[in-house]
Amino acid sequence: MKISRRMLLALGLTLPTSGLKTKIFEQNASPFTVGSSMKVISTWPFGIPANARAWQLLQNGSTALDAVEQGVKVTEADPEVTSVGYNGSLDRDGRLTLDACIMDHRGMCGSVAGLEHIMHPISVARAIMERTPHVMLVGSGALDFAISEGFPKENIVTDDAIARWRNWQKSQKAPPLSPENHDTIGMLAIDSSGNLSGACTTSGLSYKLPGRVGDSPLIGPGLYVDNEIGAATATGVGEAIIRVVGSFLIVELMRQGMKPKDACKEAVKRIVNIHPKTHSQLQIGFIALRKDGEIGAFGMRNNEFSYSLTDAKNPNGTVIKPESWLS
Repeated sequence: MKISRRMLLALGLTLPTSGLKTKIFEQNASPFTVGSSMKVISTWPFGIPANARAWQLLQNGSTALDAVEQGVKVTEADPEVTSVGYNGSLDRDGRLTLDACIMDHRGMCGSVAGLEHIMHPISVARAIMERTPHVMLVGSGALDFAISEGFPKENIVTDDAIARWRNWQKSQKAPPLSPENHDTIGMLAIDSSGNLSGACTTSGLSYKLPGRVGDSPLIGPGLYVDNEIGAATATGVGEAIIRVVGSFLIVELMRQGMKPKDACKEAVKRIVNIHPKTHSQLQIGFIALRKDGEIGAFGMRNNEFSYSLTDAKNPNGTVIKPESWLS
């Protein structure tokens, strides 16, 4: 897809001239001391292999942006994870639609929603960020763009996904709120230059209404990065996360001095306040990474949410179960 110079000037934007290479720009001074170590965190235990790929890239000097993109691509291609990418759960009508977003240390971002037939929506989101003046493309427009940029159109609906969908059709009851039916991989990383980036990708709620979009591709609710302060990402019931603009809220609370864990807890608390009678039915999890490397997380339901951490002290990755609102 060709974007004209006139179109860019009309929007007051410019495009990078070096393809998908990430240029490191100087940032304003952060109120936090930049940590000396690199770090990767991601939602759920299935983040461990994704973290491993991201960590390998960071150790080789790659940017956080490259690390998070390549890291979550591992999950997008993993048929064992049925809530993300290939072999993801279908919608009510038996179609697989994918959502993803990515954000770098400069505040630049890209997003895609309702994308079909493409193995790696996160890379399409990055291409939107770097090759167009836009932030988000959806549906058939997103597919047309992806194909025009050389992404292959593939059959990513598996026999297993069809079998699960047909089994659901027998009852058409809402699936249980489990990582298998309703979960995103969100990843945050800090690189050797102290720069932050994040990525988030999902196939969305199992058997959702066609056209439904949750928080995962939305910059603000599902993911937010501010290189002066920190980054946050979310997983769980997207509608509840959208209502409090969860990830942006967490970063702003960290700006005001809250520790990452406390900021995540406050975001959960606000969801509880909006849903005083039904919050126990909501699966929610937030993770946050501050500029100085401090991490935090918080969940809604007891003994349910967990996240993966990889850093110099945990080079093979470790799964951490944070505190939750409901005990």
